Amino acid sequence: MVLKETSFTIHDLPRAERPRERLQKHGAEALSSQELIALILGRGIRGESVMVTAQRLLSAFGNIKNLSEASIEELSAIKGIGLAKASQIKSAFELARRKDEHDGKQIPVKSHQDVIKAVKQKLQDKKKEHFLILSLDTRNNLKKISTVSKGTLDANLVHPREVFKEAIQSLASSIILVHNHPSGNPEPSEADIEITKRIQETGRIVGIDVLDHIIIADNNSFSFKEKGII
Repeated sequence: MVLKETSFTIHDLPRAERPRERLQKHGAEALSSQELIALILGRGIRGESVMVTAQRLLSAFGNIKNLSEASIEELSAIKGIGLAKASQIKSAFELARRKDEHDGKQIPVKSHQDVIKAVKQKLQDKKKEHFLILSLDTRNNLKKISTVSKGTLDANLVHPREVFKEAIQSLASSIILVHNHPSGNPEPSEADIEITKRIQETGRIVGIDVLDHIIIADNNSFSFKEKGII
């Protein structure tokens, strides 16, 4: 005798327990992370509830923070998550990030400490190096923070073309470079210095000043400008 494989879809749940109905009745804050992800995904795969797919995502990445930092490729590698659903997830997290980024207020960046404050949330507890640029207007107000690369810095990961693509799209008058050292040592490597000089030279050509490059490591930091390198 061949046993029929059982399947579970969202319609097997009582109507009152379905995520959309619970959100309408109780509000988004009452839903679990699994239910919120299920609503973003919309539907599961053949024979499988979107709730199961949502739980598989959470289990794969461990928590919401890791899920929010996953790449499109990492997300779409999970069963039930293709490129379309991976894009939906990335878009939802990006909207949430933008909501918290500026809140429509002008943020002046006049000092080393202003830079650290602006990027603190983006670099907190990162285990890999993240290279960011702060795009500023003519009054040194922050227009945008962009992540250019993730991983150990080298010429292949951080190319001036990618840096100034972000700056030009943001209509920046000047930029500040920032990256973290997970090792805890803020001193720049030879590669850090070489990359900074290449970006600075390109900035002169395109007419966008590179004001500083700040390396952040735990509670320490290093400013190229303060040390006379820029």
